[in-house]
Amino acid sequence: MAASIAASAFFPGSPAPAPAAPKNGLGERPESLDVRSVAAKPGSSSNAVRAGKTRAHAAVPKVNGGGKSAVADGEHETVHSSVPRTFYNQLPDWSMLLAAITTIFLAAEKQWTLLDWKPRRPDMLTDTFGFGRIIHDGLMFRQNFSIRSYEIGADRTASIETLMNHLQETALNHVKTAGLLGDGFGSTPEMSKRNLFWVVSQMQAIIERYPCWGDTVEVDTWVSANGKNGMRRDWHIRDSITGHTILKATSKWVMMNKLTRKLARIPDEVRTEIEPYFFERSAIVDEDNRKLPKLPEDQSATAAKYVRTGLTPRWADLDINQHVNNVKYIAWILESAPISILENHELASIVLDYKRECGRDSVLQSHTTVHTDCNSESGETTLHCEHLLSLESGPIMVKARTMWRPKGTKAQETMVPSSS
Repeated sequence: MAASIAASAFFPGSPAPAPAAPKNGLGERPESLDVRSVAAKPGSSSNAVRAGKTRAHAAVPKVNGGGKSAVADGEHETVHSSVPRTFYNQLPDWSMLLAAITTIFLAAEKQWTLLDWKPRRPDMLTDTFGFGRIIHDGLMFRQNFSIRSYEIGADRTASIETLMNHLQETALNHVKTAGLLGDGFGSTPEMSKRNLFWVVSQMQAIIERYPCWGDTVEVDTWVSANGKNGMRRDWHIRDSITGHTILKATSKWVMMNKLTRKLARIPDEVRTEIEPYFFERSAIVDEDNRKLPKLPEDQSATAAKYVRTGLTPRWADLDINQHVNNVKYIAWILESAPISILENHELASIVLDYKRECGRDSVLQSHTTVHTDCNSESGETTLHCEHLLSLESGPIMVKARTMWRPKGTKAQETMVPSSS
């Protein structure tokens, strides 16, 4: 009785215990029958009661003097209802609550482990998630990349396309991290309002060594002005562990109208957006400003020693501005390079001069002319090639110059080829 009173104090909504049923004329309490959802009438005679006990699942007919129908759940309900409700058996199931709290704590601990993750080895990736960060008082962007298995070539080193893709990725992430990314591909909000986007006009890269699978490279990039209507972007790639230079590159960019596909001047509003991020510093001090070969368009096919025709862009080669990504041009240029150069030499430098954009319906041809140079200091033979990428109908798309050193030659042993 005391337990029942305590339970009612803590659970005021709990119903009171049912009063004891009155005994019948034979000195027995009326019993409920397990009729499995079949209506039953309590019997008025002892025979009906005994018959109900022997037939647990049978329906009991109406008897004169009987009360209303009742539904029971058999002996289980009878036994369960006979247990008095106390303070203890009315407590909630604390095991479920404890399991929920444990799950929450384990999830929080996992997130904290990810945020507080530190490399166990000094050669592991320092920029854990590769998001990059702003350095040098907001004027430079730095991001780390791990060279993956699908980014290496037959030489077990990263390809030139891989390194060029890293340059493009850091350029876009720089704009995004600085808060200048509009709804275009590297366009600022003011550029997006005017349907403007950046296109590369010139690029030069010097490769001192190629990273291998598993290496981590550190890419720095920054921008500066280039005349009145252009922008310059530079990169410096290093080994994140040793700090040795892997690649240095510089590029020049101009604006194009997305609707007219013509070059445009930089609006004052756009200049106001980007000027606070200009950093006057050059990755390549001695740039290769020599003019690239000017081959007559009607004689270009006969002037080149090696030719590759029928090059067409795939759907995957287009970017969101609906023209071919600038890295794809490099792959097309090297398509016409002789296999003997690719097997015995590695690309040491490349200069690109972009003339026209390439659409998805373009059909191109690649021309390569090979020149031999003798390095008097090391006695190694170096090569430099002149390339021309054009439409099969004639117009020139890209002109380029590449320099090749024998595999295994150190970068400082490579000489700059004399102008032809």
